[in-house]
Amino acid sequence: MLDLAWSEILLIAVVALVVIGPKDLPGAIRGIADLIKTGKKKLASFQQQADELVREAKLDEVRNQIADVKGALNEIRSFDLKGEITKAVDSDGTLTKTFSENPMGGSSTPAWTPPPTARDVPDAPAMIPPQTMAPYKAPEPLPTPPAPDMPSFVPPSTPAPLNVAPPPEPVPPAPAPPVPAAATTPPSPAAEAAAKTA
Repeated sequence: MLDLAWSEILLIAVVALVVIGPKDLPGAIRGIADLIKTGKKKLASFQQQADELVREAKLDEVRNQIADVKGALNEIRSFDLKGEITKAVDSDGTLTKTFSENPMGGSSTPAWTPPPTARDVPDAPAMIPPQTMAPYKAPEPLPTPPAPDMPSFVPPSTPAPLNVAPPPEPVPPAPAPPVPAAATTPPSPAAEAAAKTA
């Protein structure tokens, strides 16, 4: 709202008291309060009318969108996919004509006819009696191949040695060099005195 400090409000009150006068000041304050109330009411009614206009505009937009979606759905439902594909692939009708007629020519007889069976011949017996058939003769067994002189696989009696090198022998550590006796340091006089007292 208005950004007024207390000092500014006090200055306005003093100026209003001097200009309007102490007798007319309460009536002026009431008039200003009424003016503010009517302004707020008019502003609220204007805001309400603006909101209604916006709602109506949005509803009209939503109605238009719904109508567009319904129109698109009707187009999809009435779409003839088979007709469109036929129009794109076979616009002159030659493929349809080829598949509806015999592609091999005018004759409708098959190129190969199976031999007649007993069912197709009218005087054929339903069954041939077993006495008129030749007796069953088992086929001769196949000759066995000659046995080889030695078997094709002989398992080894002992496993073959692997070509693995033996592990290297460990190298013994070198002995520490001996310390010469003359190289040792003589004890200090303070160490000798401490040893004597102990």
